[in-house]
Amino acid sequence: SGHKFRKFAQGLTLDSLLFYANVHLQDLAPRYRLDRVPGEDLELQVTDLDMGEEVRSINSLSGGETFLASLALALGLSSLSASETPVESLFIDEGFGTLDLKTLEIALSALDSLQASGRQVGVISHVQDLNQRIGVQVQVTKLGTGRSRVDTCFV
Repeated sequence: SGHKFRKFAQGLTLDSLLFYANVHLQDLAPRYRLDRVPGEDLELQVTDLDMGEEVRSINSLSGGETFLASLALALGLSSLSASETPVESLFIDEGFGTLDLKTLEIALSALDSLQASGRQVGVISHVQDLNQRIGVQVQVTKLGTGRSRVDTCFV
C-alpha cells in the first residue's frame, strides 16, 4: 500500500521543516526548540532550553508561545519551499492579539526582516497596534446587506 514509504518520506520532509523552523525560532523564541516525538511518525514536541532541555508537549505552550512556534513553522515551510521554488509572499492570519507587547515586537521584527529580504508579507489582523507598523493597508469595512467597501491606505 506504500504506507510505510509515505510515512518515511513525510518524516524526512518534517525533519527538514523542523531544521528551518528552529532557525527562525531562535530569533522568535530562543528558549524553545521543536523536535519530533521519538517513536512517533509525525508528532511534535517542544524542548525548553531554559529549563535544562525539558521536553514538553506542544499543547503546554501559552497562546503567545504557540503563535511564535506556528510562525516559526510557517517561516520554515517558506524556507523549505524556497530552496526549490521561490516563495515571494507570506500571509499570516491573526494570532497577533494573543501576544504581549514584547512578543509582538519580536514577531513584527521578524516579519520586517523578511520584508527587507524581498518577500512580501501580508498580515490579516484587527490589532490596532499594527496600524503604525504596516506601511500599506487594505481595510475592509462592512456596509450591511452583505456588502463591504475595500480601501487602500498608505501609512
